[in-house]
Amino acid sequence: MINDSVFHTVFTREVSAVRIDTISGRAQLRPRRAPYFEKLGKGRYLGVRKHLGGGATWVARYRTEGGDQEHTVLNELSDGFDYDKAVAAAWPWFRDMEAGITGRTEDGEEATVETACRRYLAHLGKAKGDRSSNDAKRRFERTVYGSKKRTRNTIADTKLSKLRSHHFSGWRNGLESLSRSSVNRTTTTLRAALMLAVNDGLARAELAYELRKVKQYKNAGKRRSLYLDLSQRRALINACNGAGRTLIEAAAVTGCRAGELTSALCKHFDPRQKTLIVSGKTGHRAMLLAPAAIELFTRLVDGRQADDFLLVRDDGKPWMHSDWDELVREAAKAAELPPGTVLYTLRHSWITEALMGGISTLEVSKITGTSLLMIEKHYGHLVSSTASERLAKLELR
Repeated sequence: MINDSVFHTVFTREVSAVRIDTISGRAQLRPRRAPYFEKLGKGRYLGVRKHLGGGATWVARYRTEGGDQEHTVLNELSDGFDYDKAVAAAWPWFRDMEAGITGRTEDGEEATVETACRRYLAHLGKAKGDRSSNDAKRRFERTVYGSKKRTRNTIADTKLSKLRSHHFSGWRNGLESLSRSSVNRTTTTLRAALMLAVNDGLARAELAYELRKVKQYKNAGKRRSLYLDLSQRRALINACNGAGRTLIEAAAVTGCRAGELTSALCKHFDPRQKTLIVSGKTGHRAMLLAPAAIELFTRLVDGRQADDFLLVRDDGKPWMHSDWDELVREAAKAAELPPGTVLYTLRHSWITEALMGGISTLEVSKITGTSLLMIEKHYGHLVSSTASERLAKLELR
C-alpha cells in the first residue's frame, strides 16, 4: 500500500502528463491500484482509478493545512457519471473537508446511522438523564440497530455521507408494527440523533435538508377508535398461555401502560390499600385497583420476594421493551380480533369502560396517569354521551 507522502509525490508529477477529462485520454491509462489525478485547485484533486479487471472509479483527494491527505470515492465511472459529474461531486466534499466535516469519528471510522444513535444516547444521558436516554435507547434497539433478538435494520449501517431522504423514508415506512403516533415519536428521536451528528461535524449540513423532506404523519394523535368489548378481551386473554396471558390480563384489568406493568415489583402491590405503585412516562403514582386486578396480583405475589418483578416472561426474566408485540399480534389473530389490536388497545378499552360506567374524568385521569386534557381530547365524546343519558332520566319539574 503506498503511503500518503509517496502517493502525493508520485502522482502529482503525473497531473500534467495524463488526461482524465476525456474519453480518449482515459482510454490510454493503464490499469493500476493508484489513481491518476488532475489538480482542480490548491490542495484539491480529482482522480480516476483504472481497475485491473476492467472499469474505473472516480476519487477525490484533499490536502489539509497540516499537509495530511484525505481521500474519498465519488462513484463508478459510467456514461451517467462522467468527468463533469465527478467534478460536481468533488467540490462539495472539498468544502466539507475545509469546514472540518470529515464524516469520521475520533477513531477514524466512517460515521454511520448507528454511530449517530449511540453518540446521541451518550449526549442525552448527560443532558437530560438516564430516563430520557433509556427511552431513546429502546426506540433505537427496536427500530434501528436492533438487539440480539431482533433483526438489524439496514439503515443502521448506512454511512452518514451517503444518507438521503429515501433511506430515511424507507426506514420510516418499514415501521409497520407501530401506530402512526409511535412512528412519529420514533422518527423524531432518530432525526434528533442525526441532527446532532450534523452539529458535531460528522455529517454535511445538507443532511438536515434531506431529513426535512420526510414529513411527520398528520393526525397521528387522533382519537383512538379500536375498542374491544368484554367478550373480545376475554378471547384475547384465552388465546395466549403462560406469561403472555398474564401480561395481557394485567393490562385488561388495570388499563396500565405496558412499561408500567413490566417495571412493577411485588412490593409495589398493596392488597389492603387496593393499590399498585407504578412508574412510567408521567412519573410515579399509586393507582386504585379493581377487584379483578386485586385477585390477579394477589395470586402473582404469593410465595415470592418483595423485590421480584411482578410480571416476568416464561423464562423468569423481566419483560424487555416490546417483547410482547408479536405475542399479542398472534393472540389477536387467533382470537379473530380486528387488525391493529395491540396491548395498548386494552388500555383504551379500560378507559372507555370506566367512563361509560360512570367513573369521572378526574378519577380516570388519576388512575391511569393521563392528563384531564388528554382524556377530554380522546374520550370527551363518551362523557357527553353518558351525561345525555343521565340527564334524560332526571325529573327537573
